[in-house]
Parts: sequence; C-alpha cells; structure tokens
Amino acid sequence: MKKVIVTICAVLLLAMAAPAQTRKRTTKPPDPPASAKPTETELAAAAAVKTDGATRVANQIKNLTTFLYLLGGVARSLETLDAAAKNGQPSPTIEKNKAQLRQSFTDFRVGLDALEVHFRSKPELQGYYTKLVGSASGAADAEAQATAGRFSDAGRTLIGVVGRLTDVLVFMR
Repeated sequence: MKKVIVTICAVLLLAMAAPAQTRKRTTKPPDPPASAKPTETELAAAAAVKTDGATRVANQIKNLTTFLYLLGGVARSLETLDAAAKNGQPSPTIEKNKAQLRQSFTDFRVGLDALEVHFRSKPELQGYYTKLVGSASGAADAEAQATAGRFSDAGRTLIGVVGRLTDVLVFMR
C-alpha cells in the first residue's frame, strides 16, 4: 500500500510540476540608450535653416505672382497680335517678346528645381520636401505649354505651382 501511495504522490507531483515548467520567462527589454538632447546652438541652427527655406519659398511665391499678374495682359496682347499676324507675316518684335516670355518660364523651372534640391539636401527641410516635390515638374509643364504658344494655359499651370508653394509655407509654420 505504501508503494501505491508513493506512486500516486509522485504522479500528482509530476502532474503539478509539468505546467510550471512550461511557463515562459519574460525579461524586461533593456532600456534604449538615452539620446542626447539637442543643444541650444543646434536648435538655433535648425531654426535658421528652416527660416532660410521658408524665405526661399516666399521669394518664389512673390516672383511667380508678380509674373502671373503681368502675364495676363501680355498673353492677351500676344494672342491678339498672333491673330492679326495670321493674315500677314509675323512681326520680329512679337517673336522676340515670345522668346523672352518662354525664357521666363524656363527660369522659373530652373529656380524651382534648385529649390527642390535645396530642400532635399538639408536634413532640417526634408520633412517639408514631400510637400514641395512636384513644383518643378509643374513649372516644366508650364514651360512646355509656353513653348507651344499656349501662354494662358501655362499661366494657369503656374497658378497651381503657386498653390503648392503656399501649402509648403503654411506647413512650415
């Protein structure tokens, strides 16, 4: 009888020990290393880069809006002169004015390309780059429209670019 009682106790002890052995032990993950907080000079430098970027965007907005204001009258005049010139030979002055106007569109595309590169190259401005990207391609579309002689359409395309630049400036606040 002692053997039976010892056997039953052993079986019960083993049955109770089995779940205890399958329990997983968890360890607390190590605390991440404390990152160094930026110093006052680093914060000031980042703020200066952000202010410089915002100033560049604002300058592009000013230049584009001034150009678009003037473009409206010029585009209408060129369209009227083009219609009159279809009956005769085009004036060299009109062609010279068109070439200068096309060059202005090219200059804006180049300026917006440079602005995108500036934002992409500065770590402090890369968060804003995602909002800015596409401005130069919009200016390239406007340039292509101007090259085709569709100055009014090109102006409308540039209005969209101004809207994108304004959104970037608001996002940078």
